Amino acid sequence: MTVNPGDKAPGFDLPTDGEGRLKLSDLKGRKVVLYFYPKDSTPGCTVEAKDFRDRIKDFEKAGATVIGASKDSVKRHDNFKTRNGLPFTLVSDTDGVLCDAYGVWVRKKLFGLSYMGIERATFLIDEKGVVREVWRKVKVKGHADEVLAAVKA
Repeated sequence: MTVNPGDKAPGFDLPTDGEGRLKLSDLKGRKVVLYFYPKDSTPGCTVEAKDFRDRIKDFEKAGATVIGASKDSVKRHDNFKTRNGLPFTLVSDTDGVLCDAYGVWVRKKLFGLSYMGIERATFLIDEKGVVREVWRKVKVKGHADEVLAAVKA
């Protein structure tokens, strides 16, 4: 499945860091930045998380909630969040339902090997639950700034 601008955002109800749960419907009335990343504590994913962390006040001022999502366990998310001082929620999609719903579980290639993994992607969801912007095959450098500009637009 592929999610495009103008589509209703697929809902979810998933475990989060800190032994919590989050439903997309709980965030109705707020803009949501839902970003998917391959794996906790890897170099690119850490830089991306820190970039969102460093701009969190600007996202909040613009009325947006930042949510990170990967297939890592809640325990891995807890460690990643603590180690990097992340002030936003990380959802744990261990069974891949959320990744499938947003079309980010894709075939990837590395050093000539083919495997399935999470495509780094971000979705901006408006206050009514409609996807407004989609970034696929994200390059980490400058991405948080680009998303923030779209949130403010």
